[in-house]
Amino acid sequence: MKQPLIAPSILASDVMNLEREIKMIEESQADWIHVDVMDGVFVPNISFGMPIIKQLKPIAQKPLDVHLMIVDPDRYLDTFADLGADHITVHLEACNHLHRTLNHIRQLGLKSGVALNPHSRIDLIEDCIEDIDIICLMGVNPGFGGQKIITRTIDKIKERRSLIDRNNSNARIEIDGGVDLGNAQIIHQAGADVLVAGSAVFKSTNPKQVILDLKKGS
Repeated sequence: MKQPLIAPSILASDVMNLEREIKMIEESQADWIHVDVMDGVFVPNISFGMPIIKQLKPIAQKPLDVHLMIVDPDRYLDTFADLGADHITVHLEACNHLHRTLNHIRQLGLKSGVALNPHSRIDLIEDCIEDIDIICLMGVNPGFGGQKIITRTIDKIKERRSLIDRNNSNARIEIDGGVDLGNAQIIHQAGADVLVAGSAVFKSTNPKQVILDLKKGS
């Protein structure tokens, strides 16, 4: 089994020293940089916006994995692409025309992702599976970092892996929320390809080592 990709979530980083945090990610074994964009409407929190992503791009060599937790994401796809996003993930629950949204993201030359909240049914994205590069499964209710993973998440990963396999899809399964050293291995073994980790990385005394351990599953 291949090692998982690791995407540190800068939502949990020291935002007063964000350039230093990005440098740490660049020097580590991390693969992507996960950026949560929250509007305070779709989720009960406000986080990074366009100016931050614009400042990140010149100093980040690793792909910016931008997760839009916002209403009406279609209005902003071109803008985030112009600012330097490499992947854009939108929420199923926020899109009226998911197929069109995903195709727009790909037309911009980016990887397309769709995120599902813990209560959302996996079969709702099956008709769009050919247009999806990343299936982001929320392991917690979105909006805040530092939460414990919802127990049923492991079963949901297996359901998504089954969906991918029966459709011969190349989509990657990304798990966002509650990932730490205690559950990374079982999450990966259940079928996850990408582990998003925020507090587990940035609240540790040795974040580079935690990233390496997450990748190794230890």
